Amino acid sequence: MKKTFKKIIVYILKKESQLVLLKYKPKIIAITGSFGKTSTKDAVYAILSKISHVRKSEKSFNSEIGLPLTILGVPNGWNNPFFWFLNIFKGLWLFLNPFRYHKYPKWLVLEVGVGKPDDMRRTASWLKTDAVIITAIGDTPPHVEFFNSHRHLWEEKSQLIKTLKKDGVLILNADDEMILEMKEKSKHHTTTYGFTEGADIVGSGDTIFYNENGEPEGVIFRVDEGGNSFPVIIEKVFGRNHIYATLSALALSSSLKFNMLSAVNALKNYEVAPGRMRLLKGIKDCLIIDDTYNSSPFACESALKTLGEIKSKNEEGRKIAILGDMLELGKHTLPAHKNIGRIAKEILSEGLNGKVNVLLVVGLRAKAIKEGALEAGMNIENIFEFLDSREAGNFIKTFVRENDLVLIKGSQGMRMERVVEAILLDKENKNKLLVRQDAEWLRKN
Repeated sequence: MKKTFKKIIVYILKKESQLVLLKYKPKIIAITGSFGKTSTKDAVYAILSKISHVRKSEKSFNSEIGLPLTILGVPNGWNNPFFWFLNIFKGLWLFLNPFRYHKYPKWLVLEVGVGKPDDMRRTASWLKTDAVIITAIGDTPPHVEFFNSHRHLWEEKSQLIKTLKKDGVLILNADDEMILEMKEKSKHHTTTYGFTEGADIVGSGDTIFYNENGEPEGVIFRVDEGGNSFPVIIEKVFGRNHIYATLSALALSSSLKFNMLSAVNALKNYEVAPGRMRLLKGIKDCLIIDDTYNSSPFACESALKTLGEIKSKNEEGRKIAILGDMLELGKHTLPAHKNIGRIAKEILSEGLNGKVNVLLVVGLRAKAIKEGALEAGMNIENIFEFLDSREAGNFIKTFVRENDLVLIKGSQGMRMERVVEAILLDKENKNKLLVRQDAEWLRKN
């Protein structure tokens, strides 16, 4: 019954969305890829919001039902039929509203995800876009267990290109060879970005900057575009995922002939969604890198490398990596987790002054992270193992100490935000700072 009800709701909301788009004719930017969709969406939104009325997908509304919710501007009804019927009424009124001056957004920035085969094909059958941004796929992307092969997932993602209008623009990550191949599938104007020489928008010289107290503050790098060079600063976040998001947003700005200097300035302290390499203050004067929204081998490796690059506040501060299971990897599960363990060992190698860094693994699959780290030569005394995030959170509360830098990461189902909450200093604002704080998530175990 629930499945039938959901299908009916999705069908109605989708039809309403088509009518609303036909009436108000907003420009649509669609973003897909296996990594970096939300960060890219936030960066694009930061630039567009300075010049026009824009709406973006909220809370990773990137599913078959999420897109209509964003287009109609209504919330998720979860398991409440009343709210779904209310959403249908709101969508109908939005279309029937006789006042043409209704303040509907001029731009929509939409995440478009795929969880299983044909998801993108169904989206491409009704959505028409002005720009498509494709971020990255990587070697072992999330959801790969539901596809026959890596190439099968690539083909599914590339279906979004079919939504482009004749004068639409395509933005591609030049550093991902499979993504760059998509250039051959399109006759649209294409702009590439990345660190690769020859890309239209090139990033270089990325480094972490620190405040006067020696605390990391964010990242700074250079962007070259058409003979022009711009310094770019992003505050309170770390990792190349945010740099790539910025580069993709600037590539879009270049394609649409926006003022590049204004675009760069809009990105300095744009709002980044919780759980995506955000820097938070922890108890006992520790620092937390919160990357708990989700996890995959590519993203986890990137987060660990960032942990390795950041300088400790002083010589006594340890680096602690708390890593939960990476889900939906299918046959890649064991080797992917073991490889993360080997990478973690290299990142957490003993410091020059005898400082001992620490690895915590959380979940049944994460046992393989421990195995990989041990096989690479990490001391077993520096590895701690936990069944779930609550156990890990109870432990880290007493284990963490002054000047420690703590990276916390894991797939959604592992609820690693609970570990962040355990050592978060500003618990009064946890609803704003942490992922999955709405009522439906909090009711789940």
